[in-house]
Amino acid sequence: AMALPGDLWAELPVERRIFCSVLLFSWAVYLWEAFLAHRQRRVYRTTTHVPQELGQIMDSETFEKSRLYQLDKSTFSFWSGLYSEIEGTMILLCGGIPFLWKLSGQISGRAGFGPEYEIVQSLVFLLLATLFSAVTGLPWSLYNTFVIEEKHGFNQQTLGFFFKDAIKKFFVTQCILLPVTSLLLYIIKIGGDYFFIYAWLFTLVVSLVLVTIYADYIAPLFDKFIPLPEGELKQQIETMAKSIDFPLTKVYVVEGSKRSSHSNAYFYGFFKNKRIVLFDTLLEDYSALNKEPAGEDGENEETKSKTKNKKQGCKNEEVLAVLGHELGHWKLGHTVKNIIISQMNSFLCFFLFAVLIGQKELFAAFGFYDTQPTLIGLMIIFQFIFSPYNEVLSFCLTVLSRRFEFQADAFAKELGKAKDLYSALIKLNKDNLGFPVSDWIFSMWHYSHPPLLERLQALKDAKQE
Repeated sequence: AMALPGDLWAELPVERRIFCSVLLFSWAVYLWEAFLAHRQRRVYRTTTHVPQELGQIMDSETFEKSRLYQLDKSTFSFWSGLYSEIEGTMILLCGGIPFLWKLSGQISGRAGFGPEYEIVQSLVFLLLATLFSAVTGLPWSLYNTFVIEEKHGFNQQTLGFFFKDAIKKFFVTQCILLPVTSLLLYIIKIGGDYFFIYAWLFTLVVSLVLVTIYADYIAPLFDKFIPLPEGELKQQIETMAKSIDFPLTKVYVVEGSKRSSHSNAYFYGFFKNKRIVLFDTLLEDYSALNKEPAGEDGENEETKSKTKNKKQGCKNEEVLAVLGHELGHWKLGHTVKNIIISQMNSFLCFFLFAVLIGQKELFAAFGFYDTQPTLIGLMIIFQFIFSPYNEVLSFCLTVLSRRFEFQADAFAKELGKAKDLYSALIKLNKDNLGFPVSDWIFSMWHYSHPPLLERLQALKDAKQE
């Protein structure tokens, strides 16, 4: 009698079953994402005229520009996604992980660290792995910046600036990643039965420290932060912060226009020490793209001036409305809720890691028959074994994020900013060439912010009230 697929599956050793399941799940996720992207691309291709309900919001020229931009981005992400899926599959099938581990052992061995120095070998492994992904990701990153973003008028970087940035980013990442990983591995090694509690507490402390120092010490390595000059806008921001008891200490403008003409705003800091950061591209009065090219100014050599004949950014009232929305996230406790969710998730993952780390089959499934290195265990369990859970969690967080966005909009509306937020959202959508029409499944799965029309509708109801 012929063996049924189920019987064949049952006959496979446990490690083969684990390996095949990981691979199959990875492709299932990829195909699902490709299906959604295909649906969305169809929307970009077929929606060539401004829909009636958008008539007042978008002119046909901007609509067409954003349609073509999103179509290019979607095609790019199809090819880069396919590449990374094939690359990941080949690495698994060809035993790339054990090969790299062995190589790391040889390198650390030459430096005088034998197999007993597992942490040293782990750090060499991490360095090689991040170097590999930086090199294979480089062509994609170059194409995205200098072909797609360039073609649609967003890229402001020169090639020199791009490479300097990439090298700096790599070094800064290593300076954080390597010490943190070595301490984490050390804690797991000496932590005894309850190591997962200490490991979780350690990652909690690290994430709080990083959030605290990021904007003061890390971000300025890449971008110039200048305090917002005294004036009407600064006063209005301070007044608004005071009205909702937001403990504001400083307001910065960051030179985002050196990289790209996309715009943004955020706040950071703990307890009574909050700062607000505005991208210069968000502010009509500060956007380098609204000014005449400086020419002889050496500082501008790095940035190619591609000033278009369009005003970019928002008026002061609109900037305040955008900030009203951002501060709404703080006032409504969204920031704290997100931290709590992520820490509960982190604790759960470390706990499950502690339960699974003893399973030798997990290591054997990925080609580690004789050794069970802690770093490899972390990688296998967090990246591969938890991937179904991560997919579900990520979808739930997307749904939650959309809810938070509506609540933050409603908060800005309570501050009396509905009208200004309405016009700011339209401007930002236009400046960033967002396409306002989306496939419902694609937007449900991917959009952490509600579609533009839904947000405007909610604000419009407010304006009419």
